[in-house]
Amino acid sequence: MNRIGFVLKVRQDRIDEYKAHHRKVWPEMLAALREAGWHNYSLFLRADGLLFGYFETPHDLATATAQMAATEVNTRWQEFMAPFFESPDNARPDQMLMELEEVFHLA
Repeated sequence: MNRIGFVLKVRQDRIDEYKAHHRKVWPEMLAALREAGWHNYSLFLRADGLLFGYFETPHDLATATAQMAATEVNTRWQEFMAPFFESPDNARPDQMLMELEEVFHLA
């Protein structure tokens, strides 16, 4: 199992709305994540909009995101969430994940 950590930047003026949408993630999106092998998925948000995400998967990040990108619900979710993120080229959030290197893990 691979542990994937990543960062993104939520627009500060959209933080409250972003959090509200994550209290009620679409059931079909949750199912697609599980079917694509995303486990223990968590998001952590700093007050300035820095978002840290973490999930476990049997795949690498490229494969895990490609499996999600192949689903219709992910396309809708990413397009819906795109305005919440700082993006220099209007990329979808799942195209901007900046993967972090794991340097320590206490098992």
